[in-house]
Amino acid sequence: MKTDTAIKHEGFTVLKKKLGIVNMERFIVLINREKLDYTKWRKDLCEDMNIDALAEEAGEYSANLEAPRNQT
Repeated sequence: MKTDTAIKHEGFTVLKKKLGIVNMERFIVLINREKLDYTKWRKDLCEDMNIDALAEEAGEYSANLEAPRNQT
C-alpha cells in the first residue's frame, strides 16, 4: 500500500503534467476554497460508468497495487 506522502506526490505530479504548474495551483486553491461535498462528487464522477466498467477499473487498480513486502 502506498503511503499518504507517496499518494500526494503522485497526485501533484499528475496535476502538474495535465494542467501545468499555474492551473495546478489554481485547482488546489479552488478545492481548498470551496466546501467539497464528497458524496455528490463521487456520484457525479461515476454517473456515466456502468457497474461492469467500474468493476473492471477496480480490478485493474487492484492488480496494480504494490505487493506487501516481507518484513524479516
